[in-house]
Amino acid sequence: MTDTNKPELPDQLSINPRSKFYVEEVFEHEIGVTLNGKERFDVEEYCISEGWIKIAAPKALDRRGQPLLMKVKGTVEVFYK
Repeated sequence: MTDTNKPELPDQLSINPRSKFYVEEVFEHEIGVTLNGKERFDVEEYCISEGWIKIAAPKALDRRGQPLLMKVKGTVEVFYK
């Protein structure tokens, strides 16, 4: 069920435009991420081959005012919705 006009999903992707893993073409389409079979809606970054996602900590901020990211490990699956 691959649409020909959608780009290949990368192994590692970040929603932060300042990251080297940000790919703008992917975000033109809606994507979904599951961790251990459960869909997550709060993912900031993922890596399929290493099996982790990063989510924002609820209240903690770094010195630039960006939320601190926590790494959660498990089986990661990414798909287009």
